[in-house]
Amino acid sequence: MGRLAAALALAIAAELLHFMAGDALWSKSLGLAVAALAIGLSGVETYTQGFAALRRGRLNINALMSVAVTGAFLIGQWPEAAMVMALYAIAELIEGRAADRARNAIAGLLALAPEQAEVLQADGSWRAQPAAEVALDAVVRIRPGERVPLDGVVTEGRSSIDQSPVTGESLPVDKGPGDTVFAGTVNAEGALQFRVTAAAGNTTLARIIHAVEQAQATRAPTQRFVDRFAAIYTPAVFVLALAVALGGPLLFGMAWLDAVYKALVLLVVACPCALVIATPVTVVSALAAAARRGILVKGGSHLENARLLKAVALDKTGTITAGKPRLVHWETVGAEGQALAGLAAALAARSDHPVSRAIAQGIGAAPLPVDDFRALPGRGVQGRVDGRELVLGNHRLVEERGQCNAALEALLRTHEAQGRTLTLLADAGGVLALFAVADTIKDSSREAVAELQRLGVVPVMLTGDNRATAETVARDAGIAEVQGNLLPEDKLAAIEALQQRMGPTGMTGDGINDAPALARAEIGFAMGGAGTDVAMEAADVVIMNDDLRRIPETIRLSRRTHAVLWQNIVLALGIKSVFMVLALLGTATMWMAVFADMGATLLVVANGLRLLRARAG
Repeated sequence: MGRLAAALALAIAAELLHFMAGDALWSKSLGLAVAALAIGLSGVETYTQGFAALRRGRLNINALMSVAVTGAFLIGQWPEAAMVMALYAIAELIEGRAADRARNAIAGLLALAPEQAEVLQADGSWRAQPAAEVALDAVVRIRPGERVPLDGVVTEGRSSIDQSPVTGESLPVDKGPGDTVFAGTVNAEGALQFRVTAAAGNTTLARIIHAVEQAQATRAPTQRFVDRFAAIYTPAVFVLALAVALGGPLLFGMAWLDAVYKALVLLVVACPCALVIATPVTVVSALAAAARRGILVKGGSHLENARLLKAVALDKTGTITAGKPRLVHWETVGAEGQALAGLAAALAARSDHPVSRAIAQGIGAAPLPVDDFRALPGRGVQGRVDGRELVLGNHRLVEERGQCNAALEALLRTHEAQGRTLTLLADAGGVLALFAVADTIKDSSREAVAELQRLGVVPVMLTGDNRATAETVARDAGIAEVQGNLLPEDKLAAIEALQQRMGPTGMTGDGINDAPALARAEIGFAMGGAGTDVAMEAADVVIMNDDLRRIPETIRLSRRTHAVLWQNIVLALGIKSVFMVLALLGTATMWMAVFADMGATLLVVANGLRLLRARAG
């Protein structure tokens, strides 16, 4: 910065010598030397990159400025040449720092995770060691007020943790044994011990930063358009300037020096700095704002295209509902008694589905060993317990096995009318027991659905659960369209049907069975808290705190980002157009040209950086 300040001071000195000392030889010689020194101090990088581009036959911004400044100096406009180069270099510095500010909004998250962790040793003592060296399954202790150094599962203690840097939640979350903690979050009031579940380079925070950095490397549609436009625009400006320099004297009788000066002014005015910087600063600012809110967008194209969504399909369990159902009722269907509960618990304990976990926890019996265990996607599980071939699954599975009857159907309808999810235990002889699980809708889901409707986006529920339960939950959430009893391939087909009927469609889910639909939708939203790794890999956007309100928030941010992008493009091209006309008419000077270029650049940068302050609503 000191070098550029000196260059600007020398450029001002050259201007003063030119105006105050007149045509004296000593003043011209001194002014020429001062101007050349100013250009040398401020223009080394511009000339290096500009001449390299010219040697390769490429006409970029630096080539344009190198030609304009050199031409002005050679035709005797050395004070203006010095000022143009000094101000251009300062504008480039400001532009670079503004872009860094947008990028550093994400990179700064790295500082949230402490470098040291207090680790339990084999002899029972505690020792501080670098977080990067802590092994998986090590036990780490954090005191009140300290930041969590690594991801883990609480093994001892209770406290509340501020998770806003990772999930965007505004309120602290209570944590106890069995709960997950994230690196970079802040422990509030109680001491905690936790078992490390991810190495320092693979924590949730590290993955967020890595994903956003990858997203920054991708081009949004508007950014790709601007890049293509600039590739045509810059050579076209060179051709226009050359036509003015040659055509003015040959066709209109202009003086050669006047025509060349007008062409050089045109080159400076037309410099596409503002146009080129307008899109990346805006996109990176929006990505950073989203990440601060716990919304991980995997690319600029997804960020910009979310504004186009006409419908959003929502899974039920873990997405609209809390995903933590509990066993509210169970009963035998045949003559057997309480022993059936242990058989069901054995199968349920082997599954990671929320309904299965609720059954296993609700029964509470020590699980029996299971042989030949196998998952039946979209239906349930099967295995051999105590030598008996058993299945534990939904209504569809029992129907496919031909084990339904009128009495069982009537019993199922009674529970389904209450919004309960039913799981049936059966063997080759028929259904043995019925387990009813209930899940509660999230408070945020109703608000999210209402907000989607206000944005003109149609919410649709797609679930593998039975139709009656799905309709009960959908009615509570305010969703009019619902489809139940869907297998993974059915959800995929439903998404394709919505795309045909409504247009661009989003999909929201958290399970392995949602992954095909998430991948097929225009925008896939995965629940990052309760979601599976497969779902999060398939999705385009990950909601880190499982709050559905983040979906309309993403759509609003997308619409705002698109608006700012086009505001910047119109600003940049509008200012350029006005001063290009003035340059062609001969009323614009080099001074006016460089201030037009600087002004347009600073305007679009400031406008793009406004997105860093994006908040809910």
